Amino acid sequence: MNNPICLNSNSYHGFTLEEAVTGAKRAGIKLIELAGVIGWTEHVHNNYSDEQIAKVLKLLADNDIKAIGMCGHTNIQTKEGQETFKKNLQLAKKLGVGYVTLSTGETHGDESVIGDDTELVNIIRDLASVAKDLGLVMAIETHGNNYATGQSIIALLKKVNMPNVRLNYDTGNVVFYGAIMPYEDLEASTGSITGIHLKEKAGAQNEWNFPAIGRGDLDFDRILKTLKKNGCTAALSIEIEFTPAGPNGVEDVHESLAYSVDTIKRLSA
Repeated sequence: MNNPICLNSNSYHGFTLEEAVTGAKRAGIKLIELAGVIGWTEHVHNNYSDEQIAKVLKLLADNDIKAIGMCGHTNIQTKEGQETFKKNLQLAKKLGVGYVTLSTGETHGDESVIGDDTELVNIIRDLASVAKDLGLVMAIETHGNNYATGQSIIALLKKVNMPNVRLNYDTGNVVFYGAIMPYEDLEASTGSITGIHLKEKAGAQNEWNFPAIGRGDLDFDRILKTLKKNGCTAALSIEIEFTPAGPNGVEDVHESLAYSVDTIKRLSA
């Protein structure tokens, strides 16, 4: 395969990290992006002791799974959010991951309007300096009210102009937040991608409906071929967020994850 398959543990929102690891192992997944989003999915937390971090690493090692990234979303437009993100970077370093995913506003319900992005650029540069000292990449996700497409984030990256600040492309968010299909935008964005949240989208554009890969409306054959054609080998971090009602228990998540993996493998054959 051109891109390794990874589990975004946010797919197991409302369930434990142990359950997420079980699902990954069942599906044959060897990589994980750990969710450390305070107030949402806290599979890891920046207040963890060294003992707690060691426990997480042992859980992964015992199941032959490697953590490659961490979701560390906070509202970096606020001082509190910036300090929280810096703590998340420290956690990511201890977990041994390579990148931390973030967004530019509230994790959910972002209604901010950024006209002049000068302050945001300076904030990102400050955070990126901390990340650089820790040997980490920051991956800004297509997410929220202001930067919902790859091209909008690439324009921001050019202003930030720091090599360890890159793009995390979320295929479902581009539809939900950006109101476009991902195909042409992805084609123009592959050169800046560090991470990919491979997310399905079903229903109306503004409907929270992110089922298993292959059970929605996106053309993943086209998406995977676009990545291959452009030499983008970033991991496919599968993220399944279901509907507001959520999954019908953890077995529903396990099955949806396995189905997603099967779909990706079939399309990549």
